[in-house]
Amino acid sequence: MGEFSVTHLLLLALIFLVFFGPSRLPQLGSSLGKAIRGFKQGLNEIDVDPKDIKDTHQQVQHQNQQSQNQSVNQTQSQKETHNS
Repeated sequence: MGEFSVTHLLLLALIFLVFFGPSRLPQLGSSLGKAIRGFKQGLNEIDVDPKDIKDTHQQVQHQNQQSQNQSVNQTQSQKETHNS
């Protein structure tokens, strides 16, 4: 169980031939090949170097720290303006 023999493959080919017909099988194979190719390209695009992730994380932390500093500076200048 779980292993495909030649008989299993021939039976599957016969079932596909009955369901899809001889004219649609090349189209089906072509579209299946394109789908697999697209999937592999998607996996390659997702493959990211861990160093890039670390660099991006550090950039985000730096940006967050800058925005916090700007908020503090704005709050201080508003207090100074209000007190004057």
